[in-house]
Amino acid sequence: MKSIRIATTALICASLLGLAACGEDESTTTAGSAPSASTTTSSSAPAESAAPSAPAGGGTSDKKLCESAKKAGDQMKGEFLSALQADGGDIKPATYKKILVDMKNEMDALAAEGGDSKVATALKAFGAEAEKAATAADPGAAADNPAFEKAGKEITTACKAAGVTVNF
Repeated sequence: MKSIRIATTALICASLLGLAACGEDESTTTAGSAPSASTTTSSSAPAESAAPSAPAGGGTSDKKLCESAKKAGDQMKGEFLSALQADGGDIKPATYKKILVDMKNEMDALAAEGGDSKVATALKAFGAEAEKAATAADPGAAADNPAFEKAGKEITTACKAAGVTVNF
């Protein structure tokens, strides 16, 4: 049972680290643009200019979605690591559930901003997998599945196409 918990913890941590890695390449912004307010937690800040990767539906650009996902991932990663320390390395199911529900809600909110873009679709799929795991009796073990891993890889691929390196 302990080895399943460790494997599950590693999978969740890898997913959160992948989200945290999203948008690390912010040095490719347009020359002369003002520094962004990266310390804000709102993912609905207006863009300074039209992004070249804006989706056809008029939503937030894929690059901005990936950058927002990074911020959300940083927050969730912090929650996960705090829970890991507080629970002595064996995270309680209720804690896993809260983290996964928060992840699902954030991914859905970001996906709604992106319209029908590939990144938005991948974020929505990842949120759906987080929701499935959260509703299980053992959310940590439920998150350790190929569908959840595939959803993370889809975000990685979509963000790479948008010019943002993400590793899930």
